[in-house]
Amino acid sequence: REDLFHRLNVIRIHIPPLNERTQDIPLLMQFFLATAAKELDSEVKILTTEADDYLCTLAWPGNVRQLENFCRWITVMASGREIHLADLPPELLPDYKASVSNSGTPESETDWEVSLKKAIEECIAQGQQNIAKKIIPLTETILIKSALEHTHGHRHEAANLLGYGRNTLTRKIKELVIE
Repeated sequence: REDLFHRLNVIRIHIPPLNERTQDIPLLMQFFLATAAKELDSEVKILTTEADDYLCTLAWPGNVRQLENFCRWITVMASGREIHLADLPPELLPDYKASVSNSGTPESETDWEVSLKKAIEECIAQGQQNIAKKIIPLTETILIKSALEHTHGHRHEAANLLGYGRNTLTRKIKELVIE
């Protein structure tokens, strides 16, 4: 909407994309990993030098939001405190595109299930309680943010993508405090 653009276009601030400020990526990852750990009441994950260097080479087309979502994902899914290249989601790895079949789906569709199971087992081993109350809202937050990002903020399209009704999506956005 053009009127909204003019309403918001009071002061222009040019912020370069994340792939033009790769020196900021390690600091942003530390911040997002610490924030996610605090929200989930878990220990802060630490990236190995190899993983850190690799992540700084990525394009990050979703910019800071994509980086934040990655940090939330890795906080839940990585089984150990130290994050290695093998812990990264397959879509961020260089050979991921080569392993995608002609149907457009990864050959190993259960990688996320294995990672989720490891994360849950780690929570149990640490004696954490109410695991579902922590993991389910985080999972819904990641789902909703990803759908909104994919649909460029169009809630109706995001709701359809997720299989939610529009009102259900709106309620979940409020409950989960998603911006």
